[in-house]
Amino acid sequence: MPVVTKRTWPPALGLAALLFSAVPVMAQSGPLAEKLQLCAACHGEDGNSKLEKVPSLAGQPAFFTLNQLFLMREGVRKVEAMAAIVKDLKDQDLTELSEHYAKLAPKRSDEPVDPELAKRGREIAASQRCGSCHLPTLAGQEQMPRVARQRIDYLIEALKSYRDNPRPGADTAMSPPVGGLRDADLMALAHYAASL
Repeated sequence: MPVVTKRTWPPALGLAALLFSAVPVMAQSGPLAEKLQLCAACHGEDGNSKLEKVPSLAGQPAFFTLNQLFLMREGVRKVEAMAAIVKDLKDQDLTELSEHYAKLAPKRSDEPVDPELAKRGREIAASQRCGSCHLPTLAGQEQMPRVARQRIDYLIEALKSYRDNPRPGADTAMSPPVGGLRDADLMALAHYAASL
């Protein structure tokens, strides 16, 4: 039986491993890395967006992201900024991108969360039963997106879109929960979700 000895790694190697794990996009190589660089320009190097009204992708359920990319590629969900990027993606690309972002940790954006709005948003989320689809933590599941730690400005726009002008390819299950809500309610929900 072979003898197993403990191997000690040089400190520099450990530091290099830490640096590469901290920069997910740079750690990738090949065709996926090129696609991730395009995504990173708007959605952030680590999948956490710093751009106004641009969603964070980190921690999104893989099936949700896959579905959205597919709908955009097929022209069902029209997002002008994404059209040129997704039009030539293959099914394997969609799968790899979705799985990549699902593994990344979602972080709060740098937007200030109003504690009073977040408190009101928690009450609205409970009354509208948001946790029944998005899970009690709002982490999302399967085709339901993670809204916890999502950008506030993006969430407000998305919720208004569901309420005022349901987009093609969107889950119609969102229409009843947001149908009668005022703008102030949607803002409160966004602050609550971002605070989690």
